[in-house]
Amino acid sequence: MRAYDLILKKRQGHALSTEEIQYLIEEYTKGSLPDYQMAALCMAIYFQGMSEAETADLTMSMVHSGEVLDLSAIEGAKIDKHSTGGVGDTTTLVLAPWVASCGVPVAKMSGRGLGHTGGTIDKLESIPGFRTDLTNNQFIQQVNSIKAAVMGQTAALAPADKLLYALRDVTATVESIPLIASSIMSKKIAAGADGFVLDVKTGRGAFMAQLDDAQALARTMVAIGRNVSRRTVALVTDMSQPLGLAIGNALEVNEAVAALQGNGPNDLLELCLALGTEMLLLADRCADADEAADLMMAKLRSGEALERFGAMIAAQGGDAKVIADTSILPQAEIVESVTASQAGFVIGMDPLELGLTAMTLGAGRSTKESVIYPEVGLQLVKKVGDAVQDGGVLAYVHARDRDAAAVAKQRVNRAFELGDKAPAQQPHIFARISPEDLD
Repeated sequence: MRAYDLILKKRQGHALSTEEIQYLIEEYTKGSLPDYQMAALCMAIYFQGMSEAETADLTMSMVHSGEVLDLSAIEGAKIDKHSTGGVGDTTTLVLAPWVASCGVPVAKMSGRGLGHTGGTIDKLESIPGFRTDLTNNQFIQQVNSIKAAVMGQTAALAPADKLLYALRDVTATVESIPLIASSIMSKKIAAGADGFVLDVKTGRGAFMAQLDDAQALARTMVAIGRNVSRRTVALVTDMSQPLGLAIGNALEVNEAVAALQGNGPNDLLELCLALGTEMLLLADRCADADEAADLMMAKLRSGEALERFGAMIAAQGGDAKVIADTSILPQAEIVESVTASQAGFVIGMDPLELGLTAMTLGAGRSTKESVIYPEVGLQLVKKVGDAVQDGGVLAYVHARDRDAAAVAKQRVNRAFELGDKAPAQQPHIFARISPEDLD
């Protein structure tokens, strides 16, 4: 085989075979295929697309480019949840212990944040003592013991994806649904789960800003799951405003504790309940959605979900007292309010601007070398549809110094759009896509 011939074949709109895709990924991972040829292939895929079978083959070729985690020693079906990223996305912190308390093992590998979306690992590491650098054996033993563990991703998983993503980032080929879907699914499959519940965000604060694009990505990832025999369901969810009220690492841990106490923001609890219901169904824990939702709510009301979070924190070296006393979390030196300049209603928010503001405060990374400050971020008081008084508090800025707080306050104020009439409510979940919906 010659890479030139395969690039030409794809450029002309023909489908590549399983063997041809494997050859290209193997040669590129080894360093035998130069960047300029792989860049040309990515551009051909960008314009010509890929069939369902091609996308599945690309995914599995990337899976087998490195280590594939063997989770067979974990008892029961391992169902992973993946979010495409957003602002204030605290779902993993709430879902992992909540689903585990229902008897379904949650073996979760997560990453650090880069850009305006926060990373689950950064959030958990704001808990004093919490460690995510588990060995594979420690990870498996913890899941078997308490049903829940979250560890950092290893570079050995799907190394071809890392190489391809870096190339796509500088060749204007990021926005290709087959390439995005195979990138996400290759890492998840390599992490060893039996099935996946995908939370595909759409809106201003999401990677996929347009609903049609988000639905297309969700359908493509569900199709990959079907083609490689992994149970997969996707929910397309709202990111036209932040999820919940907290943006920032320690602030989001505080919000996760509140949610597991049953006191969290309604949108966060609603989404976690929906995602958890799907996880229980994929694991065959319950016969139908009503039974699954009832079981989850029973575990929340009994306190078992919160207790499981404490057990997970303790098992990973953290201070489990945080589930009863969140004041042990890092606290910002400066907390200042952002107030409304008029009475009315919040008719819109810019989640991207809010996420970027939190990042510049130190809650996220602009580069991989950026230092994270767990105590900083934003605490929202109002969301879209809420009434506000002239001078009423819209949000609080948690900062390390007053200069940073002053800049952040101006940006937060601009991110809120106020009007005289409350807007129509829009759903938190736009669509559910299962394999049956693809036919």
